[in-house]
Amino acid sequence: MIKVWVLVIVMFYNGFPSKGTSNCNNVTRPSTVNVGAILSFNSTIGGVAKIAIQAAVDDINSNATILNGTKFNISMQDTKFSPGFLGIIDSLILMEKGTVAIIGPQYSEMAHVISHIANEMQVPLLSFAATDPTLTSLQFPYFVRTTQSDLYQMSAVADIVDHFQWRDVIAIFIDDDHGRNGVAALGDKLAEKRCKISYKVPFRPNNNNNISEEEINNALFKIALMESRVIVVHIVADLGLKVLKVAQSLSMMGSGYVWIATDWLSTVLDSNPSLSTSSAMNDIQGVITLRMYTPDSELKRKFVSRWNNNLTLKMNHQEGPFGLNTFGLYAYDTVWVIAYALDALFSGGNNNNNNNNNNHNILFSNDSSLNLLRGDSLHLDTMGVFINGSTLLQKILEVNQTGLTGRMMFDLDGNLLNPSYEIINVIGTGVRRIGYWSESYGLHTGEEVPNDGNSSEGLYGVIWPGQTTQTPRGWVFASNGRHLRIGVPLRVSYHEFVSRIEGTDMFGGYCIDVFFAALNVLPYTIPYKFVSFGNGRTNPLNSELLHQITIGAFDAVIGDITITTNRSKIVDFTQPYIESGLVVVAPIKELKSSAWAFLIPFTPMMWFVTGMLFLIVGVVVWILERPFNDDFRGPIRRQLVTIIWFSFSTLVFAHKEKTVSTLGRLVLIIWLFVVLILSSSYTASLTSILTVEKLSSPVKGIESLVVNNDRIGIMSGTYAENYLSEVFNIHRSRLVPFNSLSEFEKALKDGQDNGGVAAIIAERAYMELFLSTRCQFGIVGQEFTKMGWGFAFPRDSPLAIDMSTAILKLSENGDLQRIHDKWLTRSACSSEGAKQGIDRLETKSFWGLFLLIGIACLIALLCYLIRMTYRFRRHYSNSTNLEVPSSSSCSSCLKSFFSFVNEKEK
Repeated sequence: MIKVWVLVIVMFYNGFPSKGTSNCNNVTRPSTVNVGAILSFNSTIGGVAKIAIQAAVDDINSNATILNGTKFNISMQDTKFSPGFLGIIDSLILMEKGTVAIIGPQYSEMAHVISHIANEMQVPLLSFAATDPTLTSLQFPYFVRTTQSDLYQMSAVADIVDHFQWRDVIAIFIDDDHGRNGVAALGDKLAEKRCKISYKVPFRPNNNNNISEEEINNALFKIALMESRVIVVHIVADLGLKVLKVAQSLSMMGSGYVWIATDWLSTVLDSNPSLSTSSAMNDIQGVITLRMYTPDSELKRKFVSRWNNNLTLKMNHQEGPFGLNTFGLYAYDTVWVIAYALDALFSGGNNNNNNNNNNHNILFSNDSSLNLLRGDSLHLDTMGVFINGSTLLQKILEVNQTGLTGRMMFDLDGNLLNPSYEIINVIGTGVRRIGYWSESYGLHTGEEVPNDGNSSEGLYGVIWPGQTTQTPRGWVFASNGRHLRIGVPLRVSYHEFVSRIEGTDMFGGYCIDVFFAALNVLPYTIPYKFVSFGNGRTNPLNSELLHQITIGAFDAVIGDITITTNRSKIVDFTQPYIESGLVVVAPIKELKSSAWAFLIPFTPMMWFVTGMLFLIVGVVVWILERPFNDDFRGPIRRQLVTIIWFSFSTLVFAHKEKTVSTLGRLVLIIWLFVVLILSSSYTASLTSILTVEKLSSPVKGIESLVVNNDRIGIMSGTYAENYLSEVFNIHRSRLVPFNSLSEFEKALKDGQDNGGVAAIIAERAYMELFLSTRCQFGIVGQEFTKMGWGFAFPRDSPLAIDMSTAILKLSENGDLQRIHDKWLTRSACSSEGAKQGIDRLETKSFWGLFLLIGIACLIALLCYLIRMTYRFRRHYSNSTNLEVPSSSSCSSCLKSFFSFVNEKEK
């Protein structure tokens, strides 16, 4: 008992060691350097790592370019499948031998404990197999991971789940540090993809892996009752094979299931070549597993050849030689990392922390806190603090060399840079690589980056359990006999949409028929039952109905449920099966014809602009034609009458005056085109006004309701109240809720002055049904929202996606429209063809034509002015009796010019 307490004191003593006397030889480069290794020799990983580590030591000692004569001495301790107490004892034994670094331990839970001792003794701890993501340099500064963290492996698993659009997974794991923390990392990575672990199956830690098949059978039986069919297995190798064997016996390795195994399965397949010819391969068909990616290289190929030819012969194993796995490659590289760091330490490389002469020495100091253990049989007082430990740790983190696994480089947290994995599919007697995963690029099909031309995002095709290439849906309805509870609103109005069939628990209506039709399209059946929501006296609030999904009372809600932004934050909606935005309904009346109806097509401004253009064009044509045409000459009064007559007679193309000038004809052609367009538009508008029914209402739309204080009717239970108050700032006291169509009708008939309402604001689907038999009301203004109705499901429900697909198919094949016509077809009273208000023609509709004739007139006048100026100057320059007026007599010049222009040209 005393020894146990001593060990506890050693492990949890976190104070800084007091400096004692040096107990080592003070030499520049020692003849021998001691490194320890803690392994489980009889395990799959430990057996391979033992051979790889010894091979690395032999290669280092035979290489004259490394350590410069210092012998690299390795001392291996066998933990015999015990990740706890024996591992602690082994680490203490290694500390007594003046060990400068420890390789291992193999198990993550042991690494947590020994890291405390390594921190105390300042001895770097390099593990090639402890993948627990919680082993970080923040807590354990002397821990260096020379393999890839499970954090990245779980990122790869999460990307696979997201790639195939699954949302829920089931996790099977060992309930120890390695299993718990790995699954916790998986949960975090899945949450980033809006996925989750719906059920966890922990197995108790057992050093001998003798968990009975009955325990496994009970756990898998519970999984079979769950909805999710995506199962992630993160356990040790022997137990993993046992789990898959029991799953095969329970028919859980068939079609519809997805099994994703972490790198334990690829390690077993690589380490045991005889497994491919055994019956165990039948139990793992279609499984997806991961393998740490190590790029191909000449160095790796040579080592694999050595491994197959002579290295494994050194190992006396009853089941034959081990195959080489990735952990063996990382174990080999780990030894070389230590050798490179020691060589840098002995060579006196750059060191920012210590520049004294002791950089070349291996120094240990006594820890005064261990003096109380003097005389103990374990000789714990002989352990010393490695003075050069921090410097060696820095050298390790600075290593940048190429090994069997690729580039060995570390980040500041002691993790390898650029982690990546192979994605493997077990098929037949072997495996098939279906892609890669890297931290930078996610899933891709080539070894290089996805944009190199030979690689693309995603994965190759997978052969799934059951020998199928069709991607499993990833979920089924739970086999525990429970039916889906589908909430249906118990409405007191608009029974055409949703209504209970009297005397039964069934419902009918447009929404119900759409739901039934969508169910028939699904490739599977859904066990369900309808549950009514509401008291039957007032319409239930849709927000309260949807809240029942969030608390688990309902598994889905169907009915006339509008899809809004706030509602989409708490539930998932399907694709809308009907569009229904908000509209304004108000009393309308037919407009009577007026004696001045012919003025209605044009606005006053349009009449003014058109009239002015007639006069302007007449003046321009008069100017252009007067020098040549007698029709445009004569007394001033006659010329004024000619201008007015000519311009307005072009309206009906009845002008008798001929145009002889080129510029005049050009202007007239363009003007006649403008007149043609104006007269055609006027005729069409006047025809529409006189032949189409015209309706008017004091309410012009939502804009007029916002600015006044009239009361507005809304349908109770809908989102209209919140929308109008929050978006349009309409005070809630103005909003009057109604439950039935008769209440709507009475309120509109009474009007604002008699205690009713000025208008009703509701969704178009309701109002079209309401107006089908009530022609004294109508929709005024435009639909001012674009909403739709959908079925609601819990967040991330896969059923919402399948139902959306089914609704789209109904829309494509016309079934959705047929259901609409069945329930919502209008009756005889209809407002089709009725025109509310009058759309008058405005100047903005014709500004292009006006601009065209204006430019034509300006160009024609400019050309005429230039021509007359030229002829005027030429006339006076050729005259023998008259001189050209001087610049001082401008008035005389202008008078002469106008006289010249007024003359008729021959």
